[in-house]
Amino acid sequence: MKQLLIGNAAVARGLYEAGCAVFSSYPGTPSTEITEFASKYDEIYCEWAPNEKVAMEVAFGASLGGKRSACAMKHVGLNVAADPLFTLSYTGVTGGMVICVADDPGMHSSQNEQDSRHYAIAAKVPMVEPADSAEAYEFAKKAYDLSEKFDTPVFLRICTRIAHSQSIVETGERVEKEAIPYEKNPAKYIMMPGNAKKRHPIVEKRTLELTEFAENCDFNKVEMGGTDVGIITSGTCYQYVKEVFGDSVSVYKLGLINPMPVDALKQFASKVKKVVVVEELDGIIETHCKNIGIEVEGKEKFTNIGEFSQKTIADVFGKDAKASTSIETEIPGRPPMMCAGCPHRGMYYVLAKNKVTVLGDIGCYTLGAVPPLSAMDSTLCMGASVSGVHGFNKAGLEATEGKTVAVIGDSTFMHSGVTGLINIAYNGSNSTVIILDNSITGMTGHQQNPTTGYNIKGDPAGKINLEALCHSIGINRVSVVDPYDLKECERVLKEELAAKEPSVIISRRPCVLLKYVKPKTPLKVNPDKCRSCKKCMKFGCPAISIKNGKAHVDATLCVGCEVCKQLCPFDAFESEVQA
Repeated sequence: MKQLLIGNAAVARGLYEAGCAVFSSYPGTPSTEITEFASKYDEIYCEWAPNEKVAMEVAFGASLGGKRSACAMKHVGLNVAADPLFTLSYTGVTGGMVICVADDPGMHSSQNEQDSRHYAIAAKVPMVEPADSAEAYEFAKKAYDLSEKFDTPVFLRICTRIAHSQSIVETGERVEKEAIPYEKNPAKYIMMPGNAKKRHPIVEKRTLELTEFAENCDFNKVEMGGTDVGIITSGTCYQYVKEVFGDSVSVYKLGLINPMPVDALKQFASKVKKVVVVEELDGIIETHCKNIGIEVEGKEKFTNIGEFSQKTIADVFGKDAKASTSIETEIPGRPPMMCAGCPHRGMYYVLAKNKVTVLGDIGCYTLGAVPPLSAMDSTLCMGASVSGVHGFNKAGLEATEGKTVAVIGDSTFMHSGVTGLINIAYNGSNSTVIILDNSITGMTGHQQNPTTGYNIKGDPAGKINLEALCHSIGINRVSVVDPYDLKECERVLKEELAAKEPSVIISRRPCVLLKYVKPKTPLKVNPDKCRSCKKCMKFGCPAISIKNGKAHVDATLCVGCEVCKQLCPFDAFESEVQA
């Protein structure tokens, strides 16, 4: 059956049809939907894991048990999972195992734009890279065969454009795979030094065999056209090249991006006058070509920063890009901001008002860094706020204790914040951690997590009690506040900052966008009371603006949280009277 699928849905369908039995992931844009689509297939056990390391280890365990398994993550999530990855390369697999990783050139929703191909090379694990949804589906299925044939986990790498763009996919039926009987094999799976030393030569031999396989594999293809220029490329860049050149140049499209062939690339280069490598981010293909003696042009023409486009390719080659639809009028900028009624805004307002140094974390609450709140001083990676505030205070800077906090979301806290809090308790810094508990994983689209009490399918599941967890690891002072109550937030904040021991403040209110959170009657501004002091504008609520010199509430955005009423010294904000 032919279907129009986004790349992530195509990957999930391919894994499903190939007989995937266990799928574990932590959500991360642009990879999140792979797991969400996979969870719709009852034949696959799917779960949200606390973090990517756990997800990869779960997939390994399922593979060890003889079933085909998978995990998915974004590029920075692969950093978290790197520990098991490198040793998985040594152990190999029993049932096929696919690691889906989605890179984010251009950093649409990421704190960096690292190139995951480096991990495949460093871990000596094969990596395939599709160029559209049809290949995403096809490569996901073939990745399992590759995994089991060469006794290795296999990377399936996509990028934001492939993950979220749509193309036609002709789907088939699921083929159930019988579980491979488990057999105890200490030499293969117990990676003590003595065993690991014997496994390393096996990895090197496997890489040579995979390189030979790459010479004529179905993942790679040659499209001969004009011979003045030959282009070596992969993934989404292949689409841009074809849009610009059509058949006027010859193209070697790499689908198996690690390891890459040698003789096949040399043969292709011999048929054209000039070879140009087109690849986003780092010069991985270019470096390989130069290492095997092929003279190519690459990063001296193309940047290693950001994502490419059809225009990028056309400009480099001095060609006119095909006409595209454009909007004549200039569109005003729309910087990201927290939603109207966001429960995080009240806490950030209090932090900014009290001039507190805030070490932030990864989530929609990172938007507390933008004006007018500007209530954040750093954001590094998942969990770094908690570990960082401990180090910041231990650095001994004068008056940092009592003036510095960490803020972290409930899902991020479960991902990697709890270990930092254990460090605070164990090594005794006078640090305050604020857990912004909005009862969901917000930034990636409302996925469940261990604190919500529901699993990936929405069924009741084990629920972590944050207060009990914090107490159990040695934090004696744990307070819970409603971020809509500004006075209470400020009182508790000052109290915990003044305490001479570690403390946790749980700022708890559900995300305003959750379906079960019903908005209240919108507020309005009484123009006779408004004195145009603009204090309400310092709160950063998108429902509030200034019109004709007076504060104005957009009733289509306002959810009636009434926090603005607490800010106005003239009681100008009033509740609408329902008819």
